[in-house]
Amino acid sequence: MSFKKIAILGPGLLGGSIALACQSAGMNVILWGRKDERVKATQAIGLEATTEISEAVHKADLIILAVPVGAMPAVVESIISHLEADALVTDVGSVKVSPHQSLRPLLKDRFIGSHPMAGSEQTGVEAARADLLQGAACVLTNEEDAASEKVAALESFWQSLGCRVEHLNAADHDRAVARISHFPHAMAVLTADIGLKTGDEANLAGGGFRDTSRVSSGEPAMWAEIMIENREALLAVIAEAQDSLRDILVFLENCDKESLRKFLAEVKTRRDKIR
Repeated sequence: MSFKKIAILGPGLLGGSIALACQSAGMNVILWGRKDERVKATQAIGLEATTEISEAVHKADLIILAVPVGAMPAVVESIISHLEADALVTDVGSVKVSPHQSLRPLLKDRFIGSHPMAGSEQTGVEAARADLLQGAACVLTNEEDAASEKVAALESFWQSLGCRVEHLNAADHDRAVARISHFPHAMAVLTADIGLKTGDEANLAGGGFRDTSRVSSGEPAMWAEIMIENREALLAVIAEAQDSLRDILVFLENCDKESLRKFLAEVKTRRDKIR
């Protein structure tokens, strides 16, 4: 099973990058955007795009929801009568429990969740890159027990764009991304907030500060939604972080260099395993 036409609903950084990667792989792809200026910006980077959602999904056998998670139910309701009988719908949202809960009544086993772990602090289709997905992990969540051939086809699709595919249930996915995506973003925001509180230190910022605070430049509205949607998992991780921060405070207050060194060494060992 392979996809003959792919419709991507949402011409942002990720939607545009997926489309460019599809185009590079010789696939038939079209994007839909609600606003005319976003569609024109999409066309300006060489992609087919339309403001007519029925045109986008007409005869599409893979529909990718690249809109905010909260907007997905309304978008699906607007296309449900236009979908081909065998069309598969997936999404690229950063959380998975919420989309499965909201889309299950509308799509049932026609929906499989996807989360390509790729992005940038930049926003908009103007920043899209055909190579954004190369080497990225992509998690599939099949909560509605879609047919195995559909799961295999979706896995093959993401692999063809350069992704490494993993399979998780939605709750485990959300707990994992709270640790390795949403919490790091929150910490980058805090780093920028504290480091640039007075503004006087900005001209001293070097590579370390720039690296650790880079993602804090991400779209605030998007990240506020992501963090609220995954708040339960994120709250648990932040509570853990508070414990670790208290440990560091104790080491500093007691001038306990050896305990601090051991803590730093343990974390370094775990971090160095990522290549």
